[in-house]
Amino acid sequence: MPDRLTRIYTRTGDDGNTCLADGTRLPKDGRRIEALGCLDELNCLIGLIIAHAGPGPHSELIRIQHQLFELGAELALPSRQRIRSADVDWLEQALDRHNDELPPLKEFILPGGDPAAAFCHLARAVCRRTERRLVTLGADEAVNRETLRYLNRLSDLLFVLARVLARRDGGSETYWEPETPA
Repeated sequence: MPDRLTRIYTRTGDDGNTCLADGTRLPKDGRRIEALGCLDELNCLIGLIIAHAGPGPHSELIRIQHQLFELGAELALPSRQRIRSADVDWLEQALDRHNDELPPLKEFILPGGDPAAAFCHLARAVCRRTERRLVTLGADEAVNRETLRYLNRLSDLLFVLARVLARRDGGSETYWEPETPA
């Protein structure tokens, strides 16, 4: 594979603009760039989960990181759709497989647990923010419907993985205890 980056700094963004993969220049605070930034943050958090989770969902999380790069490529080249319904189907299968291991929820869960579980909860929140940014972008520009479905399912999977990771090795989840009974 040829080198993608021979020099990290280009100085072309010093004016507050950046470049998409197709050469289009956009302000760094624009909707598309904001969505790309949220996506980057999400992928970094997935890396933290991998670093803390040990064996278990490692290969699934690596695949998700690759898919998030595909999603980023889709945002950087708006004329191409790279996330497909098969990607959403794969997430749903993983979600069902992990959720089948868990007891039913009777109450909300407080984010926490061991570091891997806590990072899953944070990644879920960032995934939801990324989804919101894409919905905002979609108000003005075409956004791949499968990309929105993908992020929606991914946030669900991250929630379920947080539950799985919190419970492994005899750990537990902390349930919300409302101060005022319903």
